[in-house]
Amino acid sequence: MKIAICPGSFDPITKGHLNIIERSAKLFDAVIVLVLVNPNKKPTFSAAERVDFIRKACEHIPNVKVDSYHGLLADYAYRVGACTIIKGLRAVTDFEYEFQQALVNKQLNPELETMFVITDSSYMYLSSSMVRQVAGFGGDVSEFLPESICEEIVKRLAQGQEKE
Repeated sequence: MKIAICPGSFDPITKGHLNIIERSAKLFDAVIVLVLVNPNKKPTFSAAERVDFIRKACEHIPNVKVDSYHGLLADYAYRVGACTIIKGLRAVTDFEYEFQQALVNKQLNPELETMFVITDSSYMYLSSSMVRQVAGFGGDVSEFLPESICEEIVKRLAQGQEKE
């Protein structure tokens, strides 16, 4: 069985992320969408919330599983028997960082390959931070988020602004 991992912070998952996941699911027997917990970042949503959002957004894709992990991606990949890490690229600026990560993961787990998937052109500008910012100021983000989770995310981001 060919298992791939789509790792990220997904804070929150966007239609751009979902596009990469859907396309990857056509290429592999199983795709694990992995919420990586980075102690250097302060996410808006907890890891459990992000996992829940991804499960709802991906429920139409039968070979997708969702998990979270606090540790090295290369170790997780070895533990679950994954052969490939899938990274979405929006622009050339994404490539340098992702290339460096791919080389480190290959060093840590020589059997692990990284596959770069170019995002659909309609999502090249889209990022989770942009969604958070627009929604935080009351802007319409329905075009950026999967329909199944849009209302819940907008509600939560609006609550965060009310506290300030």
